[in-house]
Amino acid sequence: MTLVKFNKNGNNTLMPGFNDVFDSIFNDSFFSDRMITRVPAVNISESENNYHVELAAPGLKKEDFKLNLERNQLSISVETSSEQADNQKNYSKREYSYSSFVRSFTLPDSADHSNIEANYTDGILRIDIAKREEAKAVRRQIEIK
Repeated sequence: MTLVKFNKNGNNTLMPGFNDVFDSIFNDSFFSDRMITRVPAVNISESENNYHVELAAPGLKKEDFKLNLERNQLSISVETSSEQADNQKNYSKREYSYSSFVRSFTLPDSADHSNIEANYTDGILRIDIAKREEAKAVRRQIEIK
């Protein structure tokens, strides 16, 4: 017995065209655009004085974002919708677009909730969360006796 590599695009000898039906359905823009969850990628880093969150969300405006802080939970949310339509009454295609996401992060106890800054430039939302003074690293030279 020999192993035969599965060929997704090959013909099914028992039912020719069977796979083509499903490929045409799921490759349609209606399914491909709406079945994919679009959650922006996030980078989180820490420096001596701050925590940094960078969220990649190109194509949005800064007014699209809502940042909320409740207790130690920082939430970033976006909800957008648009309509593209032909002005003719007898149209054959009309598209509506709606997208939303929420990303939430639990801030560490050392975060200064009153000192959070955010800016949106070149498709990247950058959030800087200051550390409390007592949480910042204290460095000093210790003399050996």
